Amino acid sequence: MNVAFKIIIALSIKLLFGDPFNGYALITTGSQGGGNIRKTILIDNNENIINEWNHDTKVTSVAYISSDSILYVPCQISSNDEGGPGGGPTGGRFLKKNWDNEILWDYTIPDEICEPHHDISVLHNGNILAICSETKSYQEAIEAGKQNLNGDFTLDMIIEIEPVGIHEANIVWEWHFWDHLIQDTNLDYDNFGIISEHPELLDINCSTSGGGGSGPGVGDWNHLNSIYYNDSFKQIVISSRHMNEFYVIEHTETSLQAASHSGGIFGSGGDFLYRWGNPQNYNRGNANDQILNAQHSVNWISTGHPGEGNFILFNNNHSSNSSAVLEIVPPVNENGFYSLDSNNPFGPSSYHWIYENDFYSNTQSGAYRMNNGNTFVTSAADDQIFEVNMNGDIEWYFQGNESTVRALKYPIDYFYNPITGDLNQDSVINVLDVILMTNIILELIDFNNQGDINDDQIIDILDIILLINIILF
Repeated sequence: MNVAFKIIIALSIKLLFGDPFNGYALITTGSQGGGNIRKTILIDNNENIINEWNHDTKVTSVAYISSDSILYVPCQISSNDEGGPGGGPTGGRFLKKNWDNEILWDYTIPDEICEPHHDISVLHNGNILAICSETKSYQEAIEAGKQNLNGDFTLDMIIEIEPVGIHEANIVWEWHFWDHLIQDTNLDYDNFGIISEHPELLDINCSTSGGGGSGPGVGDWNHLNSIYYNDSFKQIVISSRHMNEFYVIEHTETSLQAASHSGGIFGSGGDFLYRWGNPQNYNRGNANDQILNAQHSVNWISTGHPGEGNFILFNNNHSSNSSAVLEIVPPVNENGFYSLDSNNPFGPSSYHWIYENDFYSNTQSGAYRMNNGNTFVTSAADDQIFEVNMNGDIEWYFQGNESTVRALKYPIDYFYNPITGDLNQDSVINVLDVILMTNIILELIDFNNQGDINDDQIIDILDIILLINIILF
């Protein structure tokens, strides 16, 4: 697809500072909780609009764009949908759009599978990791050791969605909090144990903040709000607002392995490999050891960026009416194994870097490290997007007219203009591409958008015929 950039002057307030990262900011507005203009825009540092996509329903968090200019959008099923458990942004519909705002794939997940909400993470093969919630009955929860319950028990899970055709999908992988719980109140239940001796599990009676953990029924126990995938380690990090903590798990080969406590690359199945932010949740600390409070947007700093391999996040309630961006250096080796001393909480005991200034958001928001060392920050409650250097100086600032929950920034050379049919990206279409297309049809290699020559979202014999015609004529 040849990308034709169109330049439109942005109607917003601009303050351009000294040395911003040279890239494009992707901003989605009209997400649940603010604004009526439902669209995603891609802008440069001068706020020229490079492209825009309009949406017919609210986006549940943020849209992501791939290097071949495909926009992935988690959104509500209809414009009349209301918030999900705990008032969070609920979804259920997933879209793929091309550069021209045409829908390539539109899938609504059945209610009986789960209720998607908040964030997604797009994998290199085009599959989508999505946060969902599931509900257990009162009896199921009680038999798992849950106390002080007078109703159903809703907790979170993760699914991996494989897009198929135009309106279909396969759920190819699942992970459930339900499979990784512990309790210390009833010896008769299988998940009984000493909480402090099992930091790899979550205490089902763990107290929470934010309205999710007590009262008649629990409608939003975890409140996961972000998900991020580390391809190098085959790990996933998820952020729980109500636990004031984030967790790292392995993206195991199978769902069966994800439900277990052994196997996989790290020998732990789907148990936590690492957790940080609130060690009192596993009885290895107290309130004085808690650092995170309602945090969002936990992600790994990418390879080649200053701080690579560290975590960076937006800590919403860092102190009284004040938010902060934190960078955390995890105790991890080059193979993705995390160290933990006996009887101590996971390190570090504090953050490595902090940025705090006159900004506060009690909802959503995010932070990402750029490869020039700047940090790209969204403070959602006051519609601010800004970029700061390591000294805390503001290098770029954007005040939008509509609310955005979290903006992203991509390098100026992120996008490429591939030749249709050039599956091996050698700028030549020949028999090697025919062989690759045949292997895709035989499911020996992953789907490649450049092989879908007739743009029907399926690679089959018709595409091979078209490819051969391109070579011959």
